[in-house]
Amino acid sequence: MQRTQIRPARAGDEERIRRFLAGLSLHTQTLRFFTGISSPAPGLVRALLTMDEHRDALVATLGDGEIVGHAMSFKGDCADVEIAVVVADQWQGQGIGPRLIDTLLLRASVRGARTVGMDVLGENRRVLRLVRRLWPDARMTVCSGTVEVTAMIDTAGLFAEQGSGGTPLTA
Repeated sequence: MQRTQIRPARAGDEERIRRFLAGLSLHTQTLRFFTGISSPAPGLVRALLTMDEHRDALVATLGDGEIVGHAMSFKGDCADVEIAVVVADQWQGQGIGPRLIDTLLLRASVRGARTVGMDVLGENRRVLRLVRRLWPDARMTVCSGTVEVTAMIDTAGLFAEQGSGGTPLTA
């Protein structure tokens, strides 16, 4: 198995993000975006790469720079930060999603975030199990086929993992 690196997204990642999105199965696209995206629009690609005082974006890459995972956060309404994550089909189940989440939340906590939120399709059992594992006390509300999740960010756990060889805060 190739090793992956997690790093902040860059403007030069546009073509790699476009290929990544186009390579996702319709099922994975729907679980992440709640719709299929056969040809990613330039606006979507730019939105996934935008980083500013309200948004953060990370990618998981292979040694050749190919993107195999994407995570983003933005200042939320129901939580300090809302997150969204997607991993390429062939790389799912190998720990990339949790690593992206840990790094994203560590970066958000450094900026003062204490709560995290996300919307998950009710049929996305894998992510709902992950939510239960990461945040056993999370509030989960079902609304129109989605599960709205709100949880406390465990900064002690995040910093402990970073100290034990976890993903670096900045890459």
